[in-house]
Amino acid sequence: MCGKKIICVAIIFFLIMDMFFFGYEVDKNVFGMNYSWGATGEIVFEIQKKLNRWGYLENEPDGIFGYKTYDAVKKFQEKNNLKVDGIVGPQTFEALGISQQENHKNFFVSSNREHNIWLLACLINGEARGENYIGKVAVGAVVLNRVKSSSFPNTIPEVIYQTGQFDSVYDGQINLLPSDSCLNAARDAMNGWDPTNGAIYYWNNEKANNRWIKNLAVNLKIGNHSFSFG
Repeated sequence: MCGKKIICVAIIFFLIMDMFFFGYEVDKNVFGMNYSWGATGEIVFEIQKKLNRWGYLENEPDGIFGYKTYDAVKKFQEKNNLKVDGIVGPQTFEALGISQQENHKNFFVSSNREHNIWLLACLINGEARGENYIGKVAVGAVVLNRVKSSSFPNTIPEVIYQTGQFDSVYDGQINLLPSDSCLNAARDAMNGWDPTNGAIYYWNNEKANNRWIKNLAVNLKIGNHSFSFG
C-alpha cells in the first residue's frame, strides 16, 4: 500500500513539472542568462526599453531580439567597453542595470504572460486583422473583460476556447501567424487599454448569424464591429 502511494505521489509530481515547464512558451536562454538573436519575451522587452531610452535602438520595444536589437546591443557594448558580441550576458545585464536575480524570480510570471499575449494576438489576428488598430485592441479587451466577469471563465485560454464563442477558433484562423500589429494590440490590451469601456460581446453585423447576439444593445461601434456590455 505504501509503495502505491509513493508511485502516485511521483506521478503527480512529474505531471506538475510537465505543466510548469511545457505548458507555457518560455523565454529562450533564461536559465543560461544569455540573450541573443532569436530570443523573445519580457526580459528582451526590458533590454529593448533601456536601449531605446538611451538612443541605441530606434524601434519601439516589441520583445523580439532581431537584427536591430543585436546591432543596438553591440553599439551599447562598444560604448561601455564590454565584449562586443551582440549577446546580453551577465556583464551587459549589469551595465544595463537589469537584475539577473529578478529575472529568475519573474521567470514563470513572464513566461505565462508571454503565452497569454501570443494567444490573444492569435485570436485578434483571426477575428480582427482587417480592422484598424483600435479595433484590434478592442477585440483583445473584450477577452480580458470576460476574464474579469463572473459570467465567463477566469483565464485567457479558457475564455478563448470556450465552446461556441469565437468564429476564428471554430474555423481554425486562430492558428494563423499573428501580425506585428496584432501582437502590439494584444500587449496594449494586456497593459490595460480598453477602447470598449468594459464590453463583453462584439459582432460584425454583416457576418454574424447568431440572432441572440444581434439583439443585444449596441453600446458603441469600432470599425465593422458592434460592442455590447451585455
